[in-house]
Amino acid sequence: MGDNATHHHISSFVLIGIPGLQDFHCWIGIPVFILFILTLLGNSVITVTVKLEPSLHQPMYFFLCMLAANDMALASSTAPKMLGIFWFNAHRVVFNICLAQMYFIHTFCIIESALLVAMAFDRYVAICIPLRYTTILTTPVVVKMGAVGVIRAILMVLPCPLLIKRLPYYTKYVISHAYCEHMAVVKLASANTFINRVYGISVALSVMILDLGLIATSYIKILQAVFRLSSQNARSKALGTCAAHVCTILVSYSPALFSFLTHRIGKKVPPSIHIIFASLYLLVPPTVNPLVYGIKTKQIRDQVVGLLFSKKKISTK
Repeated sequence: MGDNATHHHISSFVLIGIPGLQDFHCWIGIPVFILFILTLLGNSVITVTVKLEPSLHQPMYFFLCMLAANDMALASSTAPKMLGIFWFNAHRVVFNICLAQMYFIHTFCIIESALLVAMAFDRYVAICIPLRYTTILTTPVVVKMGAVGVIRAILMVLPCPLLIKRLPYYTKYVISHAYCEHMAVVKLASANTFINRVYGISVALSVMILDLGLIATSYIKILQAVFRLSSQNARSKALGTCAAHVCTILVSYSPALFSFLTHRIGKKVPPSIHIIFASLYLLVPPTVNPLVYGIKTKQIRDQVVGLLFSKKKISTK
């Protein structure tokens, strides 16, 4: 009874970084820094471009701006601490700060998934019922869809730190990870963590199954509509508008699924591999998303080039 009366005896954790690769942390920090800078730069360019160009004030690009803001927030909640570990040996993190980082990381990940669903719905309406596009996806509807995604994430992730706060932490304080990940923190508790594990896996599975199911349904409907088109050119154009979104889905969900499976059933996967993929899952999609949309979406590509060249012309005068 005496042990159960004392909770949170440990006031801070120690983040190892990438187990087995500590000697290379200095070098690993370089790509992390580059990815972080590219994330901030690329997503800022997308946001500014959409804001300055009236022709891009459409639901598709509003969702893209939401995705860009979320990507910058996700990278900012992860990369600075990673760089502190890799470059400055700042391994220690206060208990509550660790829980805060864990909360924000998982919240932003679920918001990202919700935005991908919203963007799939946008493409479904644009291709399957184009005549009703402007009446269905009005600005208030777009704002409400974004708000629902944020609220869902906040409410779903909130129990995770609250459930961890009730656990006692006595002896184990070393987290074999580069950031405060939910299951990595739960495993250190000096008590039964069944409720935490069940809730964590329930949230992950429900988000993945629901969101991927909705995205798959949207694209099945889209493909059915596209193959009913008589013109090959019309088919190519319709599928072309979805290319960037499909690339984003693959980039976002592939490492996430791998990380999820290896953390729970991949016992033979080396910890360093798991943590590298878990880190890539948080750092690569935010970097790649603006590049994909910048290259695949003609309207954004043209506007970015126009802005850059107009600035260049002004500077040469």
